[in-house]
Parts: sequence; structure tokens; C-alpha cells
Amino acid sequence: MPNFSRIVIGATHSGAGKTTVAAALMAALTAAGLTVQPFKVGPDYIDPGYHTAATGRVCRNLDPWLMGEDGVRECFRRAAHDADISVIEGVMGLFDGQADTGTGSTAQVARLLSAPVLLVVDARSLARSAAALVRGYRDFEPGLDLGGVILNRTGSERHRALLLRAVQGEAGLPVIGALGREDEVSLPERHLGLLPAVERGGLDGFVERLAGLGRQLDLQAVVRLAASAPGPPMPSRAVFPAEPMPPAVRLGVARDQAFNFYYQDSLDLLRALGAELVEVSPVSGTLDPGLDGIYLGGGFPEVFAGEIAANGEFMRVLRTLYDGGLPVYAECGGLMYLGRSLRGPDGAVHPMAGLLAGETVMERRRAALGYVTATVLTGNLLAPAGTILTGHEFHYSTYRGERPGCPAYRVSGAAAPDGRLEGVAGPHLLASYVHLHFVSCPDSARAFLNAANRYRLAREGGLAP
Repeated sequence: MPNFSRIVIGATHSGAGKTTVAAALMAALTAAGLTVQPFKVGPDYIDPGYHTAATGRVCRNLDPWLMGEDGVRECFRRAAHDADISVIEGVMGLFDGQADTGTGSTAQVARLLSAPVLLVVDARSLARSAAALVRGYRDFEPGLDLGGVILNRTGSERHRALLLRAVQGEAGLPVIGALGREDEVSLPERHLGLLPAVERGGLDGFVERLAGLGRQLDLQAVVRLAASAPGPPMPSRAVFPAEPMPPAVRLGVARDQAFNFYYQDSLDLLRALGAELVEVSPVSGTLDPGLDGIYLGGGFPEVFAGEIAANGEFMRVLRTLYDGGLPVYAECGGLMYLGRSLRGPDGAVHPMAGLLAGETVMERRRAALGYVTATVLTGNLLAPAGTILTGHEFHYSTYRGERPGCPAYRVSGAAAPDGRLEGVAGPHLLASYVHLHFVSCPDSARAFLNAANRYRLAREGGLAP
């Protein structure tokens, strides 16, 4: 019977070191022989790669804005049921979320899962004030179980002693560990955040350093606190079918060093609804003409634009299949791939697949960041006109030029404060900068697979190549 032992790693603010601390804790617990299920709060695609490397289990995202509250609870239970302990890394500061409501915050996820929280405090330039800071976080919202503190970037032994007396003596919370400034393991960065783990090659030595850092924490105290959590609440309704449907279509998923931004539960839902997922590589692979649809996720095509452009055979086959009716769904990096060309950060222009007539251009400044609400303008591959979808955008490129078909969405929200038209929709193509999570829109996942099934039947009947 699952025990659902779990802990949330929150922080006072972004940059306090919670990603390093969370990954180190995961690595140390795994090295100690526990089966650790990692999670990441929010829409992040990159931190989960490090969590997966540290634990050997695929990290899952938990995001109430993208998935809904029931989606968070269901996906947590599905992934955590066979683990000894789950470690959930938060996002930004503990209470930071959508606008001023806190929707999507680490604190909200902790409450939804009835999970205790360890607070990472950046201790630089703090002494007794740490007690006031910790008290404020403990008392700010009712219903939050703040179970302990991890002090990060502490200085001398005297500094650590002052902090311990303040937090344990005056704030009344246990200190689970105090990490020095010299202890930090550096996680390399790129313009969208951390460098994806898939690009770091062999990570064994890196994970060992993380585990060594994690062993400086009181692991037994962490395990006890995680085990003190009550049973996690059940979702009021389930998204996943009780029994997976047998595979009916073969869906290509672009997955390599350039395209790797996917939510694992979205892929799992597609499988559960009857898709056989076949990984393909636009960078260096070939495209199976027997596929019934293709899903081009996000990533960093601008970094690998030369290699992508050199794989002209993949593009040629994709264009041929698309002309014959192959359903194509693309998000962000996938949109960039489908254009006529990609102008990289160095100004070099690389030919792309050419399903769309426009060019994508890497900008010097960020083009969009944040949650969006996307209203479907005309019926498309995923949804009928008028459907409202929730999504997320984070990109430094813009799509310029002709938009065949029609715009896919009208978007509004943090990434589009003034509202704007977004994406391209055609009879069997949808390409947009908006990242969706299929757990929040299972009907869209079904619509995509239904389109793939119609294409399969037409192809088998000799009506498509």
C-alpha cells in the first residue's frame, strides 16, 4: 500500500538556491537506497531534467494553473504511489504565483497535497533577522505546514551559530542543514534558464557532487518530516482512464538535444488514450512514413540550427507527409522548426522545414514570459472555435511573415498583457508559441489522436501517402 511520504522544497525568493538544494537532496536520498520520485512546481522544463538524472525516475510537473487542482492531485498520486519518498521542488518564492492571487505558487501546491515544506533561506548578510524572516513565512498563510529550514550560503562558524540560535531559538523551527557558500554546486545557465541536462553529456560525476552536498543535510529528519504527512487528498474527478486504451495510432514525438520540452504526464495521457509514441530526431534522425501524426515540442532549435538544417531528408519527408494530410502539432521550438527559416542569435539564417511561409528570428530581448489564456479562433487540430485553453509562453524568438490558414488563438495574460493573435492553424496543422498541458485539456488530446486516426484510415485506404 503506498505511503505517499512527501516533502516540498520552497524558498524565500528566486535565486536562493532551491534547485541546487532540491536536486542535492534527491541525489543523496537516492544514493542512500530510497526510491525517490521527483516533482517540479510550475511550467519549467529544464529543472526536471536534473531531478531525473539525480533520481533515475522521470520528474513530473505540478502546476495548478496549467493542470487544475484535480490534475495536480491525480498526477502526484499516479507518479508517487510506488516511491519511498517524493521530493517536490517549488518555484520562485514560496508564495509567488499568478499575478497577486498566488495561483500556481509553491504554497498552493503544498496545501493541495497536504505536504510539509522545507524553506531554503539565502543566509548571506543575515543574522538574527533570519528569525523574523522565517516567522513571517511560517505565519503568512493559514494551512501551510512549514516544517523546517535549510540555511544556504552561510559564512563562518560564528555566522552559522548566530543563524541557528535565531531560527531554532526565536522562530521555533528546526534547521535541517546549513550549507556554506563554498559548498554550492553550479548549475550552468542559458537564456531560458538552466542548461538542459540532456545537453550535459555524462552526469554521473555531477550527480555524485550533488549527493555529497545533500549528505550535509539531516536526511533522517527529512524522511521523518516527509512521513508525517497525512494521506494526500483524492482528486474529485480523474482525467486518466481507469484502464489504458490499446494503441490505435503511432504518434511521432520529436525528442533530441534540440527538442525536449514536454510534460511527462501529457505524454502519458496520450499513451493512455491510445497512442504509441515513437521518438524521432529532426537533428540527426529519419522520419518514419508510417506515422499517423507528429508532435513537435519546444527546446533550443536555435542552438542546433546548423545540424537541423543539414538534415534535409527529415524535412523533405515531413513536407511530403504533411502535403498528404499528416496531422502536425507544434509548440514554441516546434513552431520555429516549421517556418521557412530560422535567423539565429548570430544573424545566420538556416533553412527550416517550410510548412509555414514565415521566418523565426532570435531577438536580443525576451519576447514573452508567463501564463496565458488562449481562445481558439476557428476550429483547429485540438479544439473547436471558442474553446478556452490555459498555457504558458517563454521565448526569445518571434515569428515573422506570412501566416497561411488563420491565427490559432487570441491570447491574454502575463505573456500577452495587451492581448494579441498567436500561432497558425490549418486543417491538419497547429503551430503556436503556447505550451499546453494535456491534463488540463484532455479533449484536445483526444481530438489530436482522432485526427491521427482519420489520417491512418485514409492512408490505409489508399487516400494518403
